[in-house]
Amino acid sequence: MIKIENLKKQFGETTACDIPSFTVNDGDVVGLVGNNGAGKTTLFRLLLDLLKPDSGTVMINGINPAESEEWKPFTGAHIDEGFLIDYLTPEEYFSFIGKISDLTPAEVESRLNDFERFAGDEVLGQKKLIRNLSAGNKQKVGIIAALMRKPSLVILDEPFNFLDPSGQNILKHLITDYNHKTGATIIISSHNLQHTIEVSTRIALLEKGRIIKDLANENQSAKAELTAYFEVDETQDTAHKMAEDFNNDDTQESVSEESKV
Repeated sequence: MIKIENLKKQFGETTACDIPSFTVNDGDVVGLVGNNGAGKTTLFRLLLDLLKPDSGTVMINGINPAESEEWKPFTGAHIDEGFLIDYLTPEEYFSFIGKISDLTPAEVESRLNDFERFAGDEVLGQKKLIRNLSAGNKQKVGIIAALMRKPSLVILDEPFNFLDPSGQNILKHLITDYNHKTGATIIISSHNLQHTIEVSTRIALLEKGRIIKDLANENQSAKAELTAYFEVDETQDTAHKMAEDFNNDDTQESVSEESKV
């Protein structure tokens, strides 16, 4: 269980996180959704002790990550490329993760078999360093590394990013199956509203660092409310984009006329 109390983080005058109270129960699949700057990644970094809060606490199974590392053995996370060791091949990286997790080479190989469909034929056996993989394949390496130790807490930031449609669909099933088979608590963030709704049992809507909605999502029951919330912003974004395009067209025409002169 994760319990957050009076958690606050400021960057200058910007409120990145302001959560008076929030609890994630064992076995929840929580989707964090919100527009850019809503505070999703900041919250993840606070949970993983990658950022120090200005005030408040995070407790993971009764452990404060800022005071103890006892939460690490049962936690798997992938936030971004910074979690990878990019001068290794994927096989070397998974071997390293296995060694620090007390897994034998045979256990690592066996667990990698569970991700064969997700990895496809572009991650393993390619004799490529991680740094030379595509963004999508780097994402796959990070997600596999987060899950292969079979942690009871999984945190994934924008896991659908960079994946092609097939990879996204496979990942949806992977997240759901992992939760069902292990009972793990999973927290993901994503700009892909539909994917998040499909895999989550509960959805937290963030706005300017605050959780403004905590929605049960049984049988995708949160879809209507979330769609209504984001449609307003989509309309505004479309109008803004049209204005930008209009201004760009005007600028291009002006440049074109000047070049004729």
